[in-house]
Amino acid sequence: MTHTHPHPTGKAHSGAAAPAPKGAAPAPAPHRTRVRRWPTPWLFLLAPLVLLVTFTYAPIVNMLAYSVTDWDGVSPELHYTGAENYAEIFTREDLFQVFFVSGYYLAASAVQIVAALYFATVLSFRVRFRNFFKGVIFFPSLVNGVAIGFVFLYFFQDGGTLDTVLALFGVHTDHAWLGTPFSANVSLAGVSVWRYLGMNFVLFLGAIQSIPGELYEASELDGANRWNQFRHIILPGIKPVLTLTVILSVSGSLAAFEIPYVMTGGATGTETFVIQTVKLAFQFNKTGLASAAAVVLLLITLLVTWVQRRLVPDDRVDLV
Repeated sequence: MTHTHPHPTGKAHSGAAAPAPKGAAPAPAPHRTRVRRWPTPWLFLLAPLVLLVTFTYAPIVNMLAYSVTDWDGVSPELHYTGAENYAEIFTREDLFQVFFVSGYYLAASAVQIVAALYFATVLSFRVRFRNFFKGVIFFPSLVNGVAIGFVFLYFFQDGGTLDTVLALFGVHTDHAWLGTPFSANVSLAGVSVWRYLGMNFVLFLGAIQSIPGELYEASELDGANRWNQFRHIILPGIKPVLTLTVILSVSGSLAAFEIPYVMTGGATGTETFVIQTVKLAFQFNKTGLASAAAVVLLLITLLVTWVQRRLVPDDRVDLV
């Protein structure tokens, strides 16, 4: 004969376990199972971490080490020089003037961002042939930078495409577009705007189209025009993407290389920071000085990014 013991709730308690109440948290995994699961994420991260350390952080450490030496890039011997390379970068006028050349590309990046944001805003609404215009704007981003450099080299040469087009409108000029530092840098910066406009345009367009359409409908019912929608809906909604675009544009303007290298080779006062670094390392065999220049460029990029993030914090915006 079996006996049952009364349960606190008044029901008989048997040997079978009572089912867990609905909605209760699952029981924690045994300690041995947790120990076996712990290294699993690190095993998946092992390969990318090895590649990241090998091809990113290790070269940066080597670059920092070479920047305080007089290594020529060939000789097995190198001597410690301290901060002489960094002092030379900021005291030699021919090395320091590349910072002023970067100003042209900084101005061009501002024009590029404004134009990309304008086209993305207009083409995000219903416009005739908007798919055609999207393709036209994005097309330059698909073309190789070297090919673009050669195309615009013939475009700006004496008697080239630009002079021919101007002559059709009755404008005749003997001006050498790549013959003076100002006109050459303005021309090169204009080419960079044409090339990278499409990439920023796609980023802005994707961010704008991710904004819920109900917000536009509600704003139209309240009597908002396109400017009000842009100011109070689009700009707050794309703030993270706008911040990213500014950072990429500033770093890209400081590291301009392909277009000026192909079109002028750094002549006529168009030498950029990267062109100068390449010449120091491979033409003048001053790898130590070139490494110091690369470190300076890296620090400037990090500083600009930090200042930009401090001035414009990336706060989460909830529009709905």
